[in-house]
Amino acid sequence: MPPRRRVPVTAGRAALTTWAADPAAADRPTTALAVRFTLEELGIRAPGRSVEVRVPPFGVVQCVEGLQHRRGTPPNVIETDASTWLALAVGDLDSAAAAGGGRLRVSGTRADLTAYLPLFPHDEAS
Repeated sequence: MPPRRRVPVTAGRAALTTWAADPAAADRPTTALAVRFTLEELGIRAPGRSVEVRVPPFGVVQCVEGLQHRRGTPPNVIETDASTWLALAVGDLDSAAAAGGGRLRVSGTRADLTAYLPLFPHDEAS
């Protein structure tokens, strides 16, 4: 059963488009909505519970098929800030560059989203 959407697709796409047009000018509510929308989309495109993606303080999603995490700190975690996550989601930044620059913290052998990113390349985000 696919996860239930909490962010309407039209509202989420609008927030992502606004953010992508000028990240520095996007306000906090728009950024938060874009992050939540893209995390939900990741959960739909990569269903599972073996990797936890955290974008504090806006959201978290468990995704990618494999062994399910049930309690405590998950073994496969990806954590980043909102601007880095959204740049990854639209293809302005790749995971290796983000991790190399210390903007993406990755732990665990399955914590790799390169097969799923970008979620919305610029031609789709608009």
